Amino acid sequence: MQNSVAMFDLFSNIPFSPLAELEVGQHFYWHIGSFKVHGQVFLASWVVLGLLIVTCILATRNIQRVPSGLQNFMEYALEFIRDLTKTQVGEKEYRAWVPFVGTLFLFIFVSNWGGALIPWKLVELPSGELAAPTNDINTTVALALTTSVAYFYAGLSRKGLGYFADYAQPTPIMVPFKIIEDFTKPLSLSFRLFGNILADELVVAVLVFLVPLFVPIPLMVLGLFTSAIQALIFATLAASYIGEAMEDHHGEHHD
Repeated sequence: MQNSVAMFDLFSNIPFSPLAELEVGQHFYWHIGSFKVHGQVFLASWVVLGLLIVTCILATRNIQRVPSGLQNFMEYALEFIRDLTKTQVGEKEYRAWVPFVGTLFLFIFVSNWGGALIPWKLVELPSGELAAPTNDINTTVALALTTSVAYFYAGLSRKGLGYFADYAQPTPIMVPFKIIEDFTKPLSLSFRLFGNILADELVVAVLVFLVPLFVPIPLMVLGLFTSAIQALIFATLAASYIGEAMEDHHGEHHD
């Protein structure tokens, strides 16, 4: 898939960068001033967001005291996200972070499943091709950096500048390691999600080409399962990082 292997395009928006010419695959670009962005990623992301918005509107337009149908499903999803956030962030602090963690989980979940269920290739572009938003490294890096901003905000709003004092716990020798850890967290989040989604789609695509009947179907079902797991892992780790940022160096949440 041409737009699936655009790892080096992360640097393509940097003006005058010597890496800007290093690209893999073809892409549908939008030019905004001196910058160019992957138009196919925005288009696919808007489809995912549209699906989420429409689902939320349909589920809440006629709320019943005894939920059923789509309302019942959405309430179950909300309860699941609330429990996940409470477990990772802590009972006293979790409520403010349910919308953020829930948005991450739902966007990644629908993006991953959309990549497997929506026939993106039926939509022809001048160049490149449509695919799941999480199939592009730029999307996963953006989600990971947003998570980094969130847990820095959580730590600073809870402890002020004392948040950085925790870098020296239990010994000042740990300071460079804590700094490196803050850089590796978003990298691990982004590459884990991107790599798993890309690998799954490539395996299914190759098998569909080689053995077009029956054999790819179980793998596609397995792909849906692993896609859901990847969304859960990303949201769980994001909530865990936020919880860690707000706890003291003894591992207990502040009152």
